[in-house]
Amino acid sequence: MGDSEDYLSVVERLPLFRSLSAVDRAELLRSSVQHGVAPGTVLFFQGEMPNFQHIVLSGSAHLFGRSTEGREVLVETVEAPDLVIPAAVLTEEPYLMEARVPQASQFLLIHGAAFRAAVASQPALAQEVIGCLAGQFRRMVRQIKNLKLRSATQRVGCYILALSKRQGTPDRAVLPYEKGLIASELGITRESFSRALSALQQAGIEVRDGTIVIRDASRFAAECMLDPLIDGPERTWGGVDTASRGSPP
Repeated sequence: MGDSEDYLSVVERLPLFRSLSAVDRAELLRSSVQHGVAPGTVLFFQGEMPNFQHIVLSGSAHLFGRSTEGREVLVETVEAPDLVIPAAVLTEEPYLMEARVPQASQFLLIHGAAFRAAVASQPALAQEVIGCLAGQFRRMVRQIKNLKLRSATQRVGCYILALSKRQGTPDRAVLPYEKGLIASELGITRESFSRALSALQQAGIEVRDGTIVIRDASRFAAECMLDPLIDGPERTWGGVDTASRGSPP
């Protein structure tokens, strides 16, 4: 997105704007700005009031929660073309998490008041936002089930399988960031993450620094107890038919 034409073409393809007329889209974009940020940039802090609706055009944002004692955990990663915590913007409530950018990324910032007014007046936009909120809610429910219903080893195994699927490499997964941050996202310590990787080597994987080689995908998937109501609606993961476990696809 090196020039304004590229920027506009990307914006026009955003799911958020696909149901808007050209006039309505142009009106909303008058209250927006494209924002390129460097790795490590904090978009906003936990407890801060939202001024803008952030939309990820490229790259991603990590959402961190922090306790009063200063303990920090990675709650979720928001990737393009999703909205960053629209619930806070729509309700005009403080952010419950901090947003930090892990890599060079591009965001579209729409002024909060203009975004709320557009959602209130344009049913097509409101439906898109509702769809976004519904998707984020379902992701959060899946995450809670993953944390509460699975052992640390199962969480790590399912994370590796999801990563390999997203990367399009069924025989391996490249860890996207350092192990401590991944462990935080999975609700375990770095030490527990390492122990889980060690245990899973008996189930068909090999650890090579930041790359996990999947030697026996079917055995590995079976060992991790994949569940489409937690891991996604795909019928097969690593050759295992998850629908046969009794959960609908």
